[in-house]
Amino acid sequence: MSIDISQVSNIARLARLELDQETQELFVRQLTDILDYMETLNELDTSNVEPLYSPVSHAAPLREDEPETGNSREDVLGNAPESDGRHFIVPKVVFS
Repeated sequence: MSIDISQVSNIARLARLELDQETQELFVRQLTDILDYMETLNELDTSNVEPLYSPVSHAAPLREDEPETGNSREDVLGNAPESDGRHFIVPKVVFS
């Protein structure tokens, strides 16, 4: 399977990316290589292979869950450029 430059251009437009012609051609080659490799993997017979839930066969070490005291409000707000003593004060953000 191959990808053509119009598909890459459309994907870039959907992702709101501005790509020059050279970069688009590079992506065409790279995406085609990826899809060709996926086709090669699809040719493998995996009917007798049990699914893996993890590639690692050892248990993950866990630590005891012990409560700890966190940072005080004063310590946290002390790092803020601006606060009212209880909250961070940030510039208003409006999306349109």
